[in-house]
Amino acid sequence: MNGFNLDRGVLLIAAFVILTSVVLAAFVSPWWLLLTTFVGLNMLQASITGLCPAALILKRFGVRVGCAFS
Repeated sequence: MNGFNLDRGVLLIAAFVILTSVVLAAFVSPWWLLLTTFVGLNMLQASITGLCPAALILKRFGVRVGCAFS
């Protein structure tokens, strides 16, 4: 994956969790929308503070740093 970096990894994780929670909310329980809310709040917090837990985890796995999360 030549173009894969930390920024794309964070977006990939967020998108996967959001889509999964929406499907679970539709077919299992609407309470799964709380997971979508959590991801949205985490993205808001990361945009304000610059601290993203997913970015820290991906960085530990050796994913190349992008321009947004350093």
